[in-house]
Amino acid sequence: MTRLGCWLAVAALVALAGLADAGSNCSAADATRNCIDGLVVPIWRPFLDLTTGDRVLRGVLYFFVIAYMFLGISIVADRFMSSIEVITSMERTIVVKRPGLDPMEVQVRIWNDTVSNLTLMALGSSAPEILLSIIEVIARGFEAGDLGPNTIVGSAAFNLFMIIAICVVVIPKGEIRRQKHLDVFCVTATWSIFAYVWLYLILAFFSPGEIEIWEGLLTFVFFPLTVGTAYMADIKIIQNRFLPHRYRRGSHGQMIATEAEEMKMLENGSPQGADPALKAFEEHRQEFIELMREIRKQNPHITPTELQKQAEYEMISRGPKSRAFYRVQATRRLIGGGDIVKKRIDKEHNKALDAAQEKQLRDNTCKIFLDPAHYTVLESVGSFDVVVGRDGGPDGLTVMVDYFTEDGTANAGSDYIPVKGTLTFYPEDKHQKVTIEVVDDDVFEEDEHFYLRLTNLRVRTKDGIIIDPTRIGGLPVAQLEMPNTATIMILDDDHAGVFGFDHDHFQVVENCGHLSLQMKRHSGARGKVVIPFRTIEGTAQADKHFEMKEGEIVFEDNQTEATIDIGIIDTEQYERSDYFYIELSPPIWAKKMNDLSRIQERFQRRMERKRGSSVASESKDSNTETALAPTDKSTRAASVDLLQPCSDPRRSSQSNSPHLTSRFRNRLGSWIAGMKGGDDEVTTALTPSQLEIAEMGKPRLGEFTKCQITIRESKEFQGIVDRMIKNANTRIMLGTHSWREQFMEALVVSAGDDDDDDEEGDDGEEKEPEEPGCMDYFMHVLTVPWKLTFATIPPTDYIGGWATFVVAIFMIGVLTAVVGDLASQFGCWVGLKDAVTAISFVALGTSVPDTFASKVSAVQDKYADNAVGNVTGSNAVNVFLGIGIAWSMAAIYHWNKGTKFLVDPGNLGFSVLIFCVEALLCIAVLVLRRSKKVGGELGGPTALRWMTSMFFCSLWLMYLLLSALEAYCIIPGF
Repeated sequence: MTRLGCWLAVAALVALAGLADAGSNCSAADATRNCIDGLVVPIWRPFLDLTTGDRVLRGVLYFFVIAYMFLGISIVADRFMSSIEVITSMERTIVVKRPGLDPMEVQVRIWNDTVSNLTLMALGSSAPEILLSIIEVIARGFEAGDLGPNTIVGSAAFNLFMIIAICVVVIPKGEIRRQKHLDVFCVTATWSIFAYVWLYLILAFFSPGEIEIWEGLLTFVFFPLTVGTAYMADIKIIQNRFLPHRYRRGSHGQMIATEAEEMKMLENGSPQGADPALKAFEEHRQEFIELMREIRKQNPHITPTELQKQAEYEMISRGPKSRAFYRVQATRRLIGGGDIVKKRIDKEHNKALDAAQEKQLRDNTCKIFLDPAHYTVLESVGSFDVVVGRDGGPDGLTVMVDYFTEDGTANAGSDYIPVKGTLTFYPEDKHQKVTIEVVDDDVFEEDEHFYLRLTNLRVRTKDGIIIDPTRIGGLPVAQLEMPNTATIMILDDDHAGVFGFDHDHFQVVENCGHLSLQMKRHSGARGKVVIPFRTIEGTAQADKHFEMKEGEIVFEDNQTEATIDIGIIDTEQYERSDYFYIELSPPIWAKKMNDLSRIQERFQRRMERKRGSSVASESKDSNTETALAPTDKSTRAASVDLLQPCSDPRRSSQSNSPHLTSRFRNRLGSWIAGMKGGDDEVTTALTPSQLEIAEMGKPRLGEFTKCQITIRESKEFQGIVDRMIKNANTRIMLGTHSWREQFMEALVVSAGDDDDDDEEGDDGEEKEPEEPGCMDYFMHVLTVPWKLTFATIPPTDYIGGWATFVVAIFMIGVLTAVVGDLASQFGCWVGLKDAVTAISFVALGTSVPDTFASKVSAVQDKYADNAVGNVTGSNAVNVFLGIGIAWSMAAIYHWNKGTKFLVDPGNLGFSVLIFCVEALLCIAVLVLRRSKKVGGELGGPTALRWMTSMFFCSLWLMYLLLSALEAYCIIPGF
């Protein structure tokens, strides 16, 4: 359809050329009015009394030169729009405070989308038309010309009729596109029609044939008014501030919003008056999350790397993009620049490969490290090895490193045997060991630790010279990996142990699948101990967010660690903070050490030392030996007495331990519950000292017995979404970092992929990258001079894009001045008036890039705002800036000279009036298409979309025909 529109435009130009030959110029002066020297290009002399052949030859030559100049304008406009995208994509950080959650920092754009579209974006897409109008006035000595104003009107007609006609039919079959921001579209459409009505009024009503200063200045003032009212409509300031109660009551008494967007806002729970930037951020992020889930469902077996690459392309391609992006993309595909998104993703992928290669180079450094850096050993272990590893480095390298032990809470000599020495790693060695001996004693004490440190790394060359590896220069050939200190924890094993969690609060990510929560046993590891546990609901619901579980953890004799496994259910939320609890119950000593008498003797000796009385100690020793040593049977009976509670605890405690409280007796009962001996075991009472010893040696819970588990969002999933949001910022796609990058892009040709191509094949696999075609190479060779010329423009990274903005708009101005001169002289050779050349040839040349950009936008975007809404905004801005600035300057100049600024309202006024009438019809049709029968401005049923497209095309042809007939005095005008 785009090609059909272009051929239709060419046919219209041919018809107008024929009309020029058939019609009259209304006066003899009109025949040579545009045969004058231009501001930059002088007229090709001689220009009078030329033969038909000469005129045709010059006309064809000028035609191709002007077309090539338009191609150059499109390329430099590419750079200009890139700078605008970088400027308007600047972001600010806002902190969102959330009840019950940590504050969240969100990056949102500084520029409002509507404001940027109507200011810099509109200036970028319409810069040739606006600058042509201003330059023409200056070139003619501040006198009115026909080329600039008629180009603005002709470009507006082509944009509104032909571009929308193409966009209506290119939508995939069965789909529609609607305006998302209908209120903004209504505002910009109103201003676009008003702009041309106002232009007609100042031409033919207020002061016919003359433009006064107030008319020119007021025309310019309408520009900020347009931006302001559109911004107010975008943020719904009237609805939110002045009409807060526009609701109706439903049949069940509920309040229902009168507008669909307000209802959607209420359903989403967003408060009125929320930051529009934050609201847009949340909407975009939710779209990205849904897209991620869709890709996972379609490709369940795709590799993570391919999934990430595909997700990046899809999210950037389908994500929200500006009109500047589509304009630049259309131009680059036209000139053999390829797909912007694919090239940028491939570039980032190559960066990742370069980083991997750099990492590989760094891997040539020999690394000495502790493997692992933390050891937990029992006091009775005797000796153990600390492993020091070696990885990487050049071949044939001998590495030496010193080691020594250092006290922590454990003391050298009494708790461990200190060591000190040097480890030598020969070229074939991958590991070395340091053997450390732990001193075992019978004294109950807290867990202790000490350190083994590595230091003084050095290498030995083949000739025996020992040197510091960090002083060789460049990357070190060897280095100590952090941490360079091993921590050795000594667990006292003279106690059943203290059980618990390291902390009372843990966090897990929702995509982990299951939680493995570690329990620790310290201060002893004697016997088999059972720890009951259970999960308790919090805000997280059982079997919806986590696996409800109740069970037991068994610690075997000398076992110091165990894990509780709980299933975690992934709900794929971007932000999440649900929690539940795991609670431990009192431990049960299921099986103590085999020699119970030995541990009782240990505890008794400790108690004796604690009392500090040698006499009492001897008495205790005598009593204990009498109680514990008679026979095997009596010993077994004592064990049974310790493992099995009395049938009458109250009687036992009264007769044997009158000083013990009932609380202690209950605790002792819970400890020995379930510990039963053989059938021949009998129950005997415990002495007070035995009970105290038993109390000290029994297992117990530590400080943290209840742990809160908070389920947080997956950082991987959140990171992917955040990265996609960042990548969807087209500033990354369009921006350049250096002149070198720009010149490389100028010299490289890429395949201009079709817009409708899918990134994947039918089997879900990524398609092979396409090679550039003949047309790509032809356009590349044709445009290389322009590409190299405009590669000299400063990169967009300089001064936030403003350097590119200033230099690019200057170059656009220079080219526009040349095009204005050539177009006027082209009319001289083929007999076309400036007014007709402007509304047809020049308007078409300036609007072709916008045509391709709108077509791609209509196909790829979810809504019609970029394809339709920006057309109306640009049309209004063209008048308010192009006419307002040019005619204000001229009016002020003539006022200063004491003269009047005269503008012939004839052909321009007639052309504006025709456009206004047809624009009303076009807007009315678009509004009617939002009805249920069609559903949106673009797309819809096949018959209706083609009827609409043909109607819009006929409006443009009618506009051209009537304007040309009036220009050649075939029909009467004003």
